[in-house]
Amino acid sequence: MPLYDFKCETCGTFDKWRPLAEADTPVLCPSCETVAKRIFSPPMILTGKLRLKGQENREPEVVKRSEEPKPQRNREHRGGRPWMIGH
Repeated sequence: MPLYDFKCETCGTFDKWRPLAEADTPVLCPSCETVAKRIFSPPMILTGKLRLKGQENREPEVVKRSEEPKPQRNREHRGGRPWMIGH
C-alpha cells in the first residue's frame, strides 16, 4: 500500500496509507475531519549506495571453513505410509 500526501485547507499537509484503488478519493483530515484532497508528490528514487546513520563503508569479512559440510542422506521408508510415521 503506498503512502500518499493530502492537503487540508485549514490544517495543512498530512500523509496517509491508501490502496491504489482509492488513491484519488478524498480523505478526511485527522485533526479537523474536513475533506482533504490528494496532492502530487514525486516518488522517492534512490540512486547510488544507501548509507545508514553511523554505518561505515567497509569491506566484507571473508570467512573460511575448515571442512565442507556433509550432504544430507535421504532416508528410505519401507512399506506403510511415510507421511504417517509414528501413527
